[in-house]
Amino acid sequence: MFLETLLATLLSSQAVPAAQAVPAQPVLVAQGAPAGAGKPLVTPPTGATKAPAAQGVNPVTPAPTAKPPAVESGKTAVAAPQASASDAKPVVKTAPPMTPEVKTLVDRMQAFYEKTGDFKAGFRQDYKYKTFKRTQTSEGVVTYKKPGLMRWEYQKPSVRTFVLAGNKVYMYDPPAQSLTVASMDTSQLSASVTFLFGQGKLADEFAISKGACKDCKGTLLVLDPLKVEPRFKQVRLEVDPATAQVLKSTVVDPDGSENAISFLDLKTNVGISADSFKMDVPDDTRVDDFTKQKKQ
Repeated sequence: MFLETLLATLLSSQAVPAAQAVPAQPVLVAQGAPAGAGKPLVTPPTGATKAPAAQGVNPVTPAPTAKPPAVESGKTAVAAPQASASDAKPVVKTAPPMTPEVKTLVDRMQAFYEKTGDFKAGFRQDYKYKTFKRTQTSEGVVTYKKPGLMRWEYQKPSVRTFVLAGNKVYMYDPPAQSLTVASMDTSQLSASVTFLFGQGKLADEFAISKGACKDCKGTLLVLDPLKVEPRFKQVRLEVDPATAQVLKSTVVDPDGSENAISFLDLKTNVGISADSFKMDVPDDTRVDDFTKQKKQ
């Protein structure tokens, strides 16, 4: 919903119950369709009658069921443990060593954001839908302040505001006169997002290499996750080799769609106030707060 790179996801976990509709949000990380989506669950009807055997054809007699091994008197039979799908641990690949050039740039980039207390920048978001073969472009301003405050002001093509404050995300849609409040488990965000907040180590979660790019304004770093990642397939960071700032972040969704966010005129450590992240909306705004449990 971001930042993707950034917050994409908004980035990464489900913010509200799946049954509730939510406005589109910046993706810190892109989300794929649920497993099995579009496949109906079919249950055989009970009480179904058996089809009569064809004339002149002998019915097939099922093979006898194997008997369990005999158990000696006084001993208790113990069933062999069955492997559970939930017991399976994700396979984590070993990252190949980075080249000296890439490692130096990654270390400088991480150090830059660790020292950044706040930043403000214009942004351009281009979401390329692979299935529909079209691109949706949005523009606005992003503001960030440590620890954990972020505001995305979408100005084009429609006005929308997203604020991440601690473990809550606020989504304001002026045309619809609605404000949605949801929970966000920021501890589950990928390092592709948290490093922008001065947290997380990219080398712990990704194999990082230098990519080829003719149109890039900086050095292209390609990040491939070391373990299976259901939210995205790859992250690409275009980094200014002089300042080590991220100029552009692209998150590749599982279906091949691409969510690219370019940061324009980035200014850091400018003394942004925490009041800049307060959400002030008109009194007649409808508020859907999914962080409060409904009374039974």
